[in-house]
Amino acid sequence: MAEQIISFDRMEQAVSLFGSFDENIKLIEKKYDVDVVCRGTDMKVSGDEENVALAVRAINGLLGLINRGETLNEQNVRYVTDLVDDGDEDKLASMGNDCICVTVKGKPVKPKTLGQEKYIQAIEENSIVLGIGPAGTGKTYLAVAMAVRAFRAKEVNRIILTRPAVEAGEKLGFLPGDLQQKVDPYLRPLYDGLFDMLGAESFQKYQERGSIEVAPLAYMRGRTLDDSFIILDEAQNTTAEQMKMFLTRLGFNSKMVVTGDITQIDLPDGKRSGLVEAMKILRNVDDIKTVRFTEKDVVRHKLVQDIIKAYEKFEEAKKKNAR
Repeated sequence: MAEQIISFDRMEQAVSLFGSFDENIKLIEKKYDVDVVCRGTDMKVSGDEENVALAVRAINGLLGLINRGETLNEQNVRYVTDLVDDGDEDKLASMGNDCICVTVKGKPVKPKTLGQEKYIQAIEENSIVLGIGPAGTGKTYLAVAMAVRAFRAKEVNRIILTRPAVEAGEKLGFLPGDLQQKVDPYLRPLYDGLFDMLGAESFQKYQERGSIEVAPLAYMRGRTLDDSFIILDEAQNTTAEQMKMFLTRLGFNSKMVVTGDITQIDLPDGKRSGLVEAMKILRNVDDIKTVRFTEKDVVRHKLVQDIIKAYEKFEEAKKKNAR
């Protein structure tokens, strides 16, 4: 049985670390099979020597987040323990220091994982960024946050958000209303992000002025988009022709962010995904960067990570059987 003592500078650190009903520390105890006891400003971690060492590294990583003003929750506790398992917890020091923007409710939007940090940096440094990864990794939300930041700083005059109106097992014709009403459900995730950052009233005002445009991909044909921040969401459902059409809309002083999950392609059988093709064609082009997210970058419920892992295992087994 090994023991290590961690001393806190302030009692508030211990309160934040333990969390409501000690939920954060219970995750550490369960993960590493250790016992954690707090007495005043000293915390004792006891258990198997190797497990105690891992738990202490995780606790120190979490204290680093607390000292930067982060509020701990299940997602970032699990993320820190994943980094400890990979020996990468030292990279936490460089993560999430910059606030991208603040939502209308006063909540700062920051990257929560190393993958998200890399994504933000790529958007800052390149004209076109392809963000590839599973659901829940913040690809669209962070792209919208970067667009709002550029718009508020007057770096661009317009925000243009678009996605292909491809059915996932349903037919557009059965939806009520005119064309705009039919495609609105497909654009809802883009609206949600903008409502968070700007508020519904400001969004409507900017939309009426033409400063913000949310439209299906088909509306992009024949245009040149100068001084704009353009986001193409669900790009795995573009055809090769649509993707080429979209990318060639790029004008002067503009940025493009293309997001998609290549494991969730809803195109008819035999149709090539424009995103998959673009990743291959553009991989060596200057000023274009591809950022890949993994299940570790998922910032939703833990089950989302587990679901992604389960599907990956299933697909790998299917490929092996096919051989």
